[in-house]
Amino acid sequence: MKARDKKFLIGGLIIALVIAVLAPFLASSNPDGLESTAEKLMPNPETEPVLESPLPDYTLPALGDSPLGGVISLVLGTVLVLGVAYGIGAIFKGDAGEEGNESSED
Repeated sequence: MKARDKKFLIGGLIIALVIAVLAPFLASSNPDGLESTAEKLMPNPETEPVLESPLPDYTLPALGDSPLGGVISLVLGTVLVLGVAYGIGAIFKGDAGEEGNESSED
């Protein structure tokens, strides 16, 4: 990885983590439009989930509904999504690099 790309990646990660840390303290306690509309349309929204969420409602079940649980879950989610995106990018970059080498040999 080039030094410039590494600096860009680290800078993006730092910005994303700052946003993740500040988000629980800046978020509204009122539900958003989609959630409140769903509550109005479905009087009994309690249904059996297909899959259990590892971090339900951006909280850690062990910490309850505390801001610390929100911060930790957002940091974990941010790092996880960045890792998956980086991995997918590396796979596609590797495929493109191999194809580029094959076509230049012809």
